[in-house]
Amino acid sequence: MNSSFRFAHISDLHLTSLDDVKVSDLLNKRALGYLSWRLRRRREHAPEVLAALLRDLRQLTLDHIVITGDLTHIGLPSEFQQARQWLETLGAPTDVTVVPGNHETYVNTAWDNTFALWTPYMASDSGIRTIAEQRPGREFFPSVRVRRRVALIGLTSACPTAPFLATGSLGPMQLKRLEEILDQTGRQELFRILLIHHPPVAGTVGWRKRLTDGPALSGLLARHGVEMVLHGHAHRPFVAHHSGARGPFPVIGVPSSSALGRKLDHRARYNIYEVSPSPAGWAIRMSVRGYVLQDRCFIGEDQHDMAVPRSGNLKSSA
Repeated sequence: MNSSFRFAHISDLHLTSLDDVKVSDLLNKRALGYLSWRLRRRREHAPEVLAALLRDLRQLTLDHIVITGDLTHIGLPSEFQQARQWLETLGAPTDVTVVPGNHETYVNTAWDNTFALWTPYMASDSGIRTIAEQRPGREFFPSVRVRRRVALIGLTSACPTAPFLATGSLGPMQLKRLEEILDQTGRQELFRILLIHHPPVAGTVGWRKRLTDGPALSGLLARHGVEMVLHGHAHRPFVAHHSGARGPFPVIGVPSSSALGRKLDHRARYNIYEVSPSPAGWAIRMSVRGYVLQDRCFIGEDQHDMAVPRSGNLKSSA
């Protein structure tokens, strides 16, 4: 039996169309998001890149796909429906895990015609619902999905904010539940992957885009440990190492997986990870796949090997 777990991390797809938006939809902060889409994002997040992404993912042998938010532009119910249809082309809900991004929560919206459409892709495994009650709203998270020896732990940092802000927040209740989940999955000796939209490392993004309770999350992870954190939001690649209870662990962000990229480091990329148990702990192989404009396809760009021990220091090599 193969003990490794191979999965893809994509993010910030902005895959929806706003062609049929009504004026009445824009009588709030969404007007700013719509203006951004008209002036910039509709030319940056291209359908041909999304099509190439789907083709590339389908030709790979993967156990799972994780998406760390921003499937929509301004969080309209029609966008949630478009995104649900796209998710269905990507894979079954048991094979795809989604956490929300800030573009999904431009304003307060009714759960039933927005996030409820994504529930199959966000919900915890049925046997784990005693850890995190599955109720509409932020109480839905953290989510927990266990695949082989890997625990996928989803958080929502998405919340409505004032105009010109794209900050995120977890809140004390979500942090408290996360503490319990990390302890339980740690005792089970699972490889714990934390999925969040906003980067937890200070300085990754500017002040107006930060995770407001990032220091609280960092402190919790330092006390209780985790094996990997994956995020989006910054629209550029990011790798850092954070101190945890069992030793340092990687914090990795990916650019938008649909961007043509006016700046080279903003061009569409995504990562493939292969996680395997090792005598000292866990071995991770990270492969980067990037979009090539002239060929309209994704290709392998780089590869890194990392070791996350049960104790001691994290080692990595290019």
